[in-house]
Amino acid sequence: MNEEEFKQNYKKAVDHMKANEQMKQRVEQSLNSQHQGPKRQRKPLYIAASVVIAASIGLAAPSVWQQFNGPIAPTPQVAEVTQGASFDPIVIPKMELPDSQGKGAMADMVQLVVYGGNVYTQSPTLLEGANALNLRGEKLGTTTGGINELSGQDKYTELASNIDEADIYAVNGYDKEFRIMSYTEIDGQVYAQLFDKNNGITIGTGADLIGKLHLEGNITSAQWETFDSWNNGLQQFQPLATGESLESFISALSAAKPIATSPELEENLYGKEDRKIIYLTLEDKTQVPLVLFGEGLVRYGNVPAFLEVEKGAFQSFWNSLGE
Repeated sequence: MNEEEFKQNYKKAVDHMKANEQMKQRVEQSLNSQHQGPKRQRKPLYIAASVVIAASIGLAAPSVWQQFNGPIAPTPQVAEVTQGASFDPIVIPKMELPDSQGKGAMADMVQLVVYGGNVYTQSPTLLEGANALNLRGEKLGTTTGGINELSGQDKYTELASNIDEADIYAVNGYDKEFRIMSYTEIDGQVYAQLFDKNNGITIGTGADLIGKLHLEGNITSAQWETFDSWNNGLQQFQPLATGESLESFISALSAAKPIATSPELEENLYGKEDRKIIYLTLEDKTQVPLVLFGEGLVRYGNVPAFLEVEKGAFQSFWNSLGE
């Protein structure tokens, strides 16, 4: 397939599924890689394509959640997290739909699907189209589209979305109360996207969130990237061993203390550059990104909570990644 054919197929997909940001990023990265100019000329296109994706994986602030419901109250912090400790849980309320005048949501800022009376938003977990068929479960329906930033509550009906018309399926191996997927074929090309429901839940430990991703014992390969690499569009991915060190970190992450996000906390964390991103590829071919902050916190996407890992476990893993 030449570049022009590739662009035409991409346009068809965009016409069919409006603003699938995951797909757009991959396409633009592919087009960038074909460009023969210096890296400095490619950087602006990469950064522009990454804005929404960065927010979805938790690299960029503010939280998408705050665009819908505003910040939730922070949980009081303890001096240090210890293995096996119990914590005050964080209750993330069900995502509120806008009122009849369309106030209360910014549907143009995040991809969403209404299913079972709940709002599912674009997952930070990536799934290549070629691997989507194996994960496609029972068909749940077809989205109707029609939601935008001005939509009132009457538009948020079952299977309404802002991705236009797409078939929605359960995801094999995952609870549909947590994850669903869109699946569309255009000219033999598969476009798939995962949607998570990270609202209307209670997080007592990291396991209440991370456990839904089935990380433990299922990681087949891993990479990591410095913040400087990500921020400059360098894609300097470095291999990450999948042995005992990583498994120990995932175990510590499951036992981590949840910390509710707040504008003050995000301003502090995102105002610094001591971040590292790990990308975990699972047996089912999904790729889970996790953002590590030097302060000992970990975030999955824009769930309005950070996970505070036991200090020794976090520092040991952080140091093993290098600079």
